[in-house]
Amino acid sequence: MPHIVFTGGGTAGHVTPNIALLEVAQQFGWDVDYIGSIAGIEKAMISATDVPYHGISSGKLRRYFSWENFIDPFRILLGLFQSVILLLRLKPDVVFSKGGFVSVPVVVAAWLLRVPVISHESDVTPGLANRLAYPFCRKICVTFDISRDHLPAGKVIVTGTPVRQSILEGDASAGLAFLGFDSSKPVLLVFGGSLGAQTINKQVRSVLSHLCREFDVVHVAGQGQVVDSLSQPGYVQKAFVGKEFGDVLAAADLVVSRAGANSLYELFLLRKPHLLIPLGSGASRGDQLINAATFEREGYSRVVHEEALTNESFLQAVRQLAQDTVEIREQLKQFPVLDSVDLIFAEIKQSLR
Repeated sequence: MPHIVFTGGGTAGHVTPNIALLEVAQQFGWDVDYIGSIAGIEKAMISATDVPYHGISSGKLRRYFSWENFIDPFRILLGLFQSVILLLRLKPDVVFSKGGFVSVPVVVAAWLLRVPVISHESDVTPGLANRLAYPFCRKICVTFDISRDHLPAGKVIVTGTPVRQSILEGDASAGLAFLGFDSSKPVLLVFGGSLGAQTINKQVRSVLSHLCREFDVVHVAGQGQVVDSLSQPGYVQKAFVGKEFGDVLAAADLVVSRAGANSLYELFLLRKPHLLIPLGSGASRGDQLINAATFEREGYSRVVHEEALTNESFLQAVRQLAQDTVEIREQLKQFPVLDSVDLIFAEIKQSLR
C-alpha cells in the first residue's frame, strides 16, 4: 500500500484539512505519518487520532524585529536535517503539505530525496512559508480559482479545501440540544479561530445584553479566554468545541468570524450568512483582509474592520446580516462546491506513477 506523510502546522487551519485527508487515506488502507513541530497545535490535534506523529525543530521568518530571527535559521536547518533522517526512515511514496513554517524543511527534504510533494494553499494569496516551498512541489492545490493569479503557471489545480465529514454532516437538532437552546430565537455563532480573538471576544461581551434580546448566542472564545463569571440567559460560552462543532455550525443561523480561508470555505459550503472581522495587517501578513475584501465583492460575505468596531457599528452589522439572510444564502448558492478530497487524491495518486 502507498505510504503518505502529511505535514503542516502553526494554526488549526494548517491541520484540519490534513485530518480530513488522512482519515480518507486510512480508509484506503494507506500507511500514514505526520510531521509537525515539537510543541505546536498540530501535535495536540494529531495526537487525538491514531496517526504516528513526528516532531521536528521549526522556526519562522518574522516581518518584525525579534532576537529569535537570529536563532530560527539554525532551528530551520536542524529541522531540515531531522526531516531528511525521518524521510529516509519512513520511506514515504508522497508528501502532502498544508503549509506553515514547519512544513518548509519537510518539503525541501522530500525534494532532496526525490519524493514527490503535493501542497495546498487555502488563502486567496499564498503565505511566505508556502511561497518558499512551491519550487519544490510537483502540484499546488488551491481553494479558490482567483489564487491562480498569484502562483506558478502549470502547477496549480483548483480543488477547494478538504472539509471533515463531521462538519458536512452536522445535525442542527443535535447542535441545539448540545447548547441547550430551544430554537425560539435565531442562533448567532461567534468564533475567532483556533486561538480565539480577543477583539471579537471583548466586542461581543460589551453588547451581550443587546444581542441576547434578539438571538441565542454561542460564543467560542478560545483557550484561556472564557470568563466564568459571565452568565446570561441565551448565552453559551465555550473555550473550544471539538467533535460537536459540525452540529453547532448546523444549528447556527448567523455567524461572526475571523476571515481565515478554511473557516470561510466551510461557511460557503454550508451557505451560512456571516459577518467577517478580519485580522488586521498589523497582526498578520494581511491575508484575512484580502480574503474578506475578495468575498465581500462577490456578495458572499459582510465585513466590518477592527478599526471601525464600536458597540453601535457591531450591533448594526449583526442586525443587517439578519435582515439580509435570504439574499446572502441565494448568493452563496453561486459558490461552486467541489469534491475536494477526490480531486486532491487524484493528484496524489498521479504523483505515485
